Amino acid sequence: MSLYKRGETWWYRFEWRGDEIRESTKVSNQREAEKIEAARKTQLARDEVGLKGRKPAPTLREFVEKSFRPHIAVHFAEKIQTRRYYGFGLKAVLAYPALAEARLDEITADILNGFVARLQGTGWEVSTMNRTLQVLRRVFKLAQEWGATDRVLPKVRLLPGENRRERTLTEAESEAYLAAAETVGSGIVAAYERALEGIRAVDRGEAPIKPADPYLLRDVATLLCDCGLRPDEAFRLRWEQVRDGAVHIQTGKTANARRMVPLSEPAAALLEARREAALSAEWVFPAPTMSGHIEHFTLKKRHHEAEKLAEVAPFTFYTFRHTCLTRWSSVIDPYTLAYLAGHSDFATTKRYVHPRLEVVRALVEKAREVQTPHKIRHSGKMEAVSNAA
Repeated sequence: MSLYKRGETWWYRFEWRGDEIRESTKVSNQREAEKIEAARKTQLARDEVGLKGRKPAPTLREFVEKSFRPHIAVHFAEKIQTRRYYGFGLKAVLAYPALAEARLDEITADILNGFVARLQGTGWEVSTMNRTLQVLRRVFKLAQEWGATDRVLPKVRLLPGENRRERTLTEAESEAYLAAAETVGSGIVAAYERALEGIRAVDRGEAPIKPADPYLLRDVATLLCDCGLRPDEAFRLRWEQVRDGAVHIQTGKTANARRMVPLSEPAAALLEARREAALSAEWVFPAPTMSGHIEHFTLKKRHHEAEKLAEVAPFTFYTFRHTCLTRWSSVIDPYTLAYLAGHSDFATTKRYVHPRLEVVRALVEKAREVQTPHKIRHSGKMEAVSNAA
């Protein structure tokens, strides 16, 4: 191999049938450059004997429409939110012509950098831009796995500065929110009862629509707060998964998402009451949506109302998961905590544990109590030595 470097890029130079071939590999990795040089020599040999070379690589748009989208549709047929996630990312990727219309083997770091600059000019949050980049990263990975291109595609790096979920609720905040969620449900029932005695119902004979599940927010929030489930896991919970005093999660983001989470007494009683008055034979939290169960937007209005009533700062449903795992971390060992959380490694679990000030203060005070006798003994020994001198 006759490779040499120009700046950060590897080039190759060799003779073929008396002609000098000198070309850039356009990569900075030596091993990849060696593969590219070998592929170039193979191409020259095939052309010499009249063999037809490989057909050109598809454009990124062609690969997405003919291969990637069908793959997503099949593998995530029941996961509407996942399909929407990929759909949003692909829309942003294909809206950048320099990237979308480029053949896979012609995509360079410069094109990728131009796309990132385009994203940064949209005014989106860093987290939103990174979700788009993650979609593009997945497209690149599958394109190489499926042999759509022989070239090593540029590495897609996420942007720094993304805000992580750090919010947890205090005991007072969670109790106030659950009480507010109860109030919201009672308000829905009271509004229906007033409507029964209103002019439309009494004089016009227009019966009001009876609310199907007025305490839905309270029930969902209680389950999330007590079991530490991912919101999506709770939203698409089936009755067959609730048995033997526990919730059995069968599928999820990773293989470790499969787990069994014991129910607390309040959560078990709540689910038992829902089972007796079940509105659906399949879903624990049914709703008139495409999926048949509640989605993130289903409880949006009620959630904001409960936040105001409880007088707590705005938060997302995922905050319940962080809150629950943080509380468990003070009494549950890391291995069991990672299992209950459905995590594949402890590094992920660590991000969900946010030590509370009162817990940290108590532990530090306890440590100081242990250290104090040692300091006294050490000090006394030094004084004795000093007196002896």
